[in-house]
Amino acid sequence: MTFDIEDNDIHSKARAGRITTGHGAIETPVFMPVGTQGAVKAVHTRELKADIGAQIILGNTYHLYLRPGTELLERVGGLHRFNGWDRPILTDSGGYQVFSLAQNRKLRDEGAEFRSHIDGSKHIFSPEKVIDIQRSIGADIIMAFDECCPGDADYEYARNSLSLTEKWLDRCIERMNRTAPLYGYEQSLFPIVQGCVYNDLRRRASEYVADKTACGYAIGGLAVGEPTEVMYEMIEVTNAILPEDKPRYLMGVGTPANLLESIALGVDMFDCVMPTRNGRNGQLFTRYGTINIRNKKWESDFSPVDPEGYSFVDTAYSKAYLHHLIKANEILGLQIASIHNLAFYLWLVKEARRHIMTGDFTVWKNESIRRLSDRI
Repeated sequence: MTFDIEDNDIHSKARAGRITTGHGAIETPVFMPVGTQGAVKAVHTRELKADIGAQIILGNTYHLYLRPGTELLERVGGLHRFNGWDRPILTDSGGYQVFSLAQNRKLRDEGAEFRSHIDGSKHIFSPEKVIDIQRSIGADIIMAFDECCPGDADYEYARNSLSLTEKWLDRCIERMNRTAPLYGYEQSLFPIVQGCVYNDLRRRASEYVADKTACGYAIGGLAVGEPTEVMYEMIEVTNAILPEDKPRYLMGVGTPANLLESIALGVDMFDCVMPTRNGRNGQLFTRYGTINIRNKKWESDFSPVDPEGYSFVDTAYSKAYLHHLIKANEILGLQIASIHNLAFYLWLVKEARRHIMTGDFTVWKNESIRRLSDRI
């Protein structure tokens, strides 16, 4: 995997770059639609490509391990062949999912023991096993196994958690070095910076992973309950230490404003379930603010969601029609809302890239954030 910085914003840390993988190039800043179980909810592959313009999607180690399972994925030749996506894929290691199973998991040096949310069966994720699973999945970019520390954890818990994450990272790297990719193209391992909301722990974590000379780095453990301004502070602390010539991936974040502020702090890659999850619940993101399409005010509004449009759905369907579909629980409504929101998110990061390259990113970003925060 390679990363080339093509331009920098002179008023912030924002940069425009290009990541090259075995399944093609990715222009950054980039937003990655979340396909947790091998599919982006309610969205077809051809829509992801043609209508949304996704360059890369995510899969999740925890979910894909439980079903369909690594044996089937290896038989078919990996996730790319299984789901028909021929562009880059990134897999999360499952650390966040194990974190979310707090009542059903035990952590120790060996790994994380947990019970499946599907049938209650017991499993153990060690760093080695997580690397093996991601080898079987065949993602182009894979994550080291970590513990995602709660945003409100006390200092002692956060310090012990970080120590565990660092031990697991070393074992992940060793496993990567002792194994080979299964499907004829290279896979790149990203370490994850943890440290909760404590500056010294974030600095320690950043220095530790920066010494590993990885192809890229992830920033984890944010947007898990801490105030937004604290999240930005942790990103700034981290990016001051991470190598400038490698991509930085902020995991699980966030709102459109979060993306723009984080791009200004030097983040290159994002993912979040918000566009699809919120869309399925009737919230639509637009360049002028957010719309709750369930509200009665849209019942007889026959104008498009956004007349300038991000994809075919914006001009093909009216607010009134989408209001009807969502209120009636029609599957088509979930699909239209998901496509619209994803198309908006990808439009937003592409616009950020364009403004970085034309030299007016900071002015555009500040104006955009004021509009994005409005509720229409």
